[in-house]
Amino acid sequence: MPKTRLKFSLSLVAVIALIGLVVGVVAGRASGSSSGSGGGAASAGAAGGKKIDVIIKASDSEFWQSMLAGAKKAGADYGLKVGLFGPTSETDVNQQVQLVENSISRGVDAIVVAPNSSDALNNVIERARKTGIKVIVADTAITTDTEGFIGTDNLKAAEQAGKRMCDLAKEAGNDTGDVMISSSVAGVQVLKDRDAGFRSGLKACPNLRVSVVRYNNNDLNTAASQVNDALTANPNLVGVFAANNTSGNGAARAIKDNDAADKIPVVAFDTDPQENAALADGSIDGLVVQNPYFFGYQGVLEAAMATVGNVPPRKLDPGAVLADKENMGSAEVKQLLTPPTAKAS
Repeated sequence: MPKTRLKFSLSLVAVIALIGLVVGVVAGRASGSSSGSGGGAASAGAAGGKKIDVIIKASDSEFWQSMLAGAKKAGADYGLKVGLFGPTSETDVNQQVQLVENSISRGVDAIVVAPNSSDALNNVIERARKTGIKVIVADTAITTDTEGFIGTDNLKAAEQAGKRMCDLAKEAGNDTGDVMISSSVAGVQVLKDRDAGFRSGLKACPNLRVSVVRYNNNDLNTAASQVNDALTANPNLVGVFAANNTSGNGAARAIKDNDAADKIPVVAFDTDPQENAALADGSIDGLVVQNPYFFGYQGVLEAAMATVGNVPPRKLDPGAVLADKENMGSAEVKQLLTPPTAKAS
C-alpha cells in the first residue's frame, strides 16, 4: 500500500501571507508567557495584548484540547491574551452559549469558537459582533455571519473513509454486505457531511450498503454497546464507519470483545490515545485525521488580524490525512496523531 501523504487545501497558501501580516501587526514576536496570556504585549504593535477567547466543543476531549494547545501557542507567540474555555460535553449547547455570553461580558476583542450547533449559537454570536467583537468559527460552520471559518471539508475527508472501507472489504473477501455508521449526535452538520461523504466513497463497492446508523450522544459505553449489538444481530455486517473519536473507541472495544478484528474492518475519524492504540493493534484499520492544533493556532491569528481591521481568509481548509498501521509511525502522520494538548480554564 503506498504511503499516505498529507494533502492540504490550496487555500492554505493564504496562511503564509496571513502569518506575515500578523507578525507585522504585532511588530515583532512577543515572547509571551507559557499560559498564552500575553507576556511581552506591552512592546507589541496594534494587535499585541488583544483579548481573544477560544471556546471549544468539549473540554473532556483530547481532540479539542489540541485546538486549545494551538490557540495557547499562538497567544504566546504573538503577545495575545488568550482565554481557553469549553463545555464538558459536545451535547451541552446551552453551556456553550453561556460561555459566549461570558466572553461578551468580559469585553474581549475576539472569540474563536467551535460551535456545537449550526444555528443554536447564532443569536449570541450576532450580539457579540454588534458590540464590536470579532468572531472566527472553527470546525462547524454556522448560518449567521462571522469574520471567517477554519475547518476540514468533511465531505471530501469522509469520502476517503468510504473508499478505504471498500478496499478493506475487498481484501477480506467481503465486497457484498452491510456496513454500520456509528456517530455521536444527530443533526450536526459536520456529522451529516461525514455520513454523506462516506456513502459517496463507498459507491466504489456497489454491493456494500449502509444498513445501520446509530447515534451514541458522544458516550463511549453507548457506542460500544451499539456496535456490539450490530455485530450480534447482523451476520451480513462487513464493516463499521465511526464518525468521531468516541464512536471509534466504542467500535474498537466492541471489535475486541467479539474477537472480530480479522473479519470486520473499522474506519474512524479523528485521533486520541485510545484510537491510536486501536490503530496499532488492528481493532481500527484506518483513521481520518484532522489538524485541530491548526484550528486553534490559525483561529487566534485570524482573530488578531480581524481586531485591527484586516480581513482574514473567508474560508480555510487544512485538509485531512488517512492514517493506517503502515504509515502511523512516519514523522508527518505521527505529529497529527499525537498533537500537544491544553486544558480549558
